[in-house]
Amino acid sequence: MLIRRKPGWWMPESAATPRDVFLNRRAFMAASGVSIAGALLPAGIARAAGEDPTAVLYPAARNTAFTLDREITPAKFNLAFNNFYEFGSHKQISKAAQALKIRPWEVKIDGAVEQEMTLGIDELIRKMTLEERLYRHRCVEAWSMAVPWTGFPFAKLVELARPLSTAKYVRMETFQDPAMAPGQKQSWYPWPYVEGLTIEEATNDLAFLVTGAYGEPVAKQMGAPLRLATPWKYGFKSIKSIVRFSFTEERPQSFWEEILPSEYGFWANVNPEVPHARWSQASEEVLGTGEKVPTLLYNGYGEQVASLYSNLEGESLYM
Repeated sequence: MLIRRKPGWWMPESAATPRDVFLNRRAFMAASGVSIAGALLPAGIARAAGEDPTAVLYPAARNTAFTLDREITPAKFNLAFNNFYEFGSHKQISKAAQALKIRPWEVKIDGAVEQEMTLGIDELIRKMTLEERLYRHRCVEAWSMAVPWTGFPFAKLVELARPLSTAKYVRMETFQDPAMAPGQKQSWYPWPYVEGLTIEEATNDLAFLVTGAYGEPVAKQMGAPLRLATPWKYGFKSIKSIVRFSFTEERPQSFWEEILPSEYGFWANVNPEVPHARWSQASEEVLGTGEKVPTLLYNGYGEQVASLYSNLEGESLYM
């Protein structure tokens, strides 16, 4: 007898709001002359939608292969509690982040690829088929949330880039504009923000390039117009506001790895048994609820990703 075991992050589709109910509500409000984005969502998302020519592509169809074991974190909490060091080192940076200019926005693909290219963000998005996925997000600071991200698999960008056989990693880089983002005037940080994945991680089915959330273009404080979601890793790996993907043979040094290599490493996989240098990782506080729950290895996604790290003995996989 074949017995299928459900992943740790699974929940029945019936626990999520049915898509037809959501869309019917949108249609009703549109027919009533009500601003859908402004009425259903906080201002941070509504403003991003107003500046985004691809806003008509949202909401995207939900991929039901990616569900959750908990309720989606309400947007009001997610939008008001953000790490975005370019705009400040505190969590309440949502207002400051509205200075982020998301158009024009270009994305460069270079390095060990068949042909380097630069694409406008709207062109890149329209090359892809957008979908919605429900993902956990676990911060290294021991809090978590559950997010309905919209975007496309990272593997599709790798396919577009056509990397050479020498490419072993993807180095990602965010914008650099101190006049727009005052946090970048702090010279003790190694700007711009840099992160990296192996090619195998980038092409894993879970690796997701985010362009939207909560059925709209992603809000500025959440990393508009393009950010990464790697739900099995701590949140600092999920770089925001990406402008460059470089394919390389050498492993890149990430932003926090360069600042505090004893506390933040390249891999940053979630593990409740491996504490941070200054606090435990055994549990997490669910944003907006005050509830503490046990943390799961790989944030509950071990079935999908554990095999990526089977031959890396001696590496600090959980830092």
